[in-house]
Amino acid sequence: MQKVFLDTNIIIDLLAQREPFYKDAQALFTLADQGQIELQISALSFANASYALSKYHQVATAKKYLQQFKVLVSILPLDDKTIELALASEFQDIEDGFQYFTALTHGAQVIITRNKKDFKAAQLPVLNASEYLLR
Repeated sequence: MQKVFLDTNIIIDLLAQREPFYKDAQALFTLADQGQIELQISALSFANASYALSKYHQVATAKKYLQQFKVLVSILPLDDKTIELALASEFQDIEDGFQYFTALTHGAQVIITRNKKDFKAAQLPVLNASEYLLR
């Protein structure tokens, strides 16, 4: 089963139902629910998504969505090694470095993001959701 790492923007697209990106994000999660792919996210993304979701929904509703969402993904730790790798890297946006090295360290085979330009230094394939779904 392919390990697919999701950047924070894809998670927020799903949870906040952001158009026009929601449909592709939903399709990724459907594939995961059907057991066709394993979706991976960083703990940092989960925290960032919960913060962003609280801007769209009341706390109780946001928690409910996050609980449902959590069962569809593997949440990967942001650890000392990942932070060191990101800080020593050529990533201009340190947060993107955290995401990239979390994915790399945990065996992701592809990164899905809407900000492909932020991952120019990546050795893994970097696609947007619609590109991935067309493969």
